[in-house]
Amino acid sequence: MKRKLAFTLIFTMLFSVMVVSGAYAVDLNLDVESAALMDAATGKLLYDQDAHKKWYPASMTKMMTLIVALEAVEQGKVQLTDKVTASENACSYGGSQVWLEPGETFTLEKLLIAVAVGSANDASVAVAEYIGGTEENFVDMMNKRAKELGAKNTHFVNSHGLHDDDHYTTAYDMAVIGRHATTMSKMMEIVSTEYYEFRAEPELKLWNLNKLLWWYKGADGLKTGTTSIAKRNLTATAQREGLRLVAVVMGVEKRNGHFSNAMNLLNYGFNTFKFHSTYSKGDKVGIVDVSKGLLEQIDAVASDNVGFLSEKGEEVKVETKVNLEQYVEAPIEAGQKLGEVVVYNQGEEVNRVDLVAAQAVERAGFFHILKKTFRNILGK
Repeated sequence: MKRKLAFTLIFTMLFSVMVVSGAYAVDLNLDVESAALMDAATGKLLYDQDAHKKWYPASMTKMMTLIVALEAVEQGKVQLTDKVTASENACSYGGSQVWLEPGETFTLEKLLIAVAVGSANDASVAVAEYIGGTEENFVDMMNKRAKELGAKNTHFVNSHGLHDDDHYTTAYDMAVIGRHATTMSKMMEIVSTEYYEFRAEPELKLWNLNKLLWWYKGADGLKTGTTSIAKRNLTATAQREGLRLVAVVMGVEKRNGHFSNAMNLLNYGFNTFKFHSTYSKGDKVGIVDVSKGLLEQIDAVASDNVGFLSEKGEEVKVETKVNLEQYVEAPIEAGQKLGEVVVYNQGEEVNRVDLVAAQAVERAGFFHILKKTFRNILGK
């Protein structure tokens, strides 16, 4: 049995941040239907311009398609090397596409890159049908996962984002979904791909539609989306000096306006806020004793970046509390929760991150336990 919260480590540090000269915008008055800026580490909303207004995501939908597909890979339900055969239905979609032919086969990974880089509608449907059996089943998975992530005002009816009046979201929800996407290493590898050769014959080269990859320092994702009704949309992310931001703009009329408005949002965020880091994702935070396992101890590591956000110039007092189990009985799965780390600023909780097992530990057999018992008795 697990022993609950056996010890608490407390670290306190007090420091001041130098005041940065210049005024920071409170109302950016962006030329958009809605916008949101979110701190990726904590989920804190930093800027809100009608962020909860219902709007159409267009191809930003594909972030959710990629999340569901890549999580299926993580769960071992499918593999990136799986061969996916395009159906007639998948090949029937217009708009952005890679011109799949019925019966044509590509690896799942190649199709996911086509979805992320080329915003291919036909590839999106092919992926959805492969993982969900039907696109309808896959869309049910998308909606369920979106709700689990906290996107409560989102409803998908397809995997690609072509317009449907009942296919909608909000800038806030897209930021929530984008924030989760930034935690997935394979996702970030794919969405930051600038150029990809999808076919050699007939030649088809894909250039990422997200121009911020070239235009904005630190930008490495995520997804554009454009239709005549939705206008121009963008969920973008960038990281500088340990601070990762997710910016969403929706319903932009002007050509390239979704890029310029997103850059204004990101500039505001990086000019105004600072992230104070105590642990990085994967850092060892403590050790937990293991009962009845092949290992006697296991490292507890941070499941995400640990820290908090403050405005530049704000004095901060950070207190970090680490709560861990005294011991855990094997078997233990890699990533299993062993405790948590809680961050306080001026006595107020500002972040909470799970501490997880760095590796799996198998349960020891009878003779292993017996041998260990005798060794302990003999003091060897």
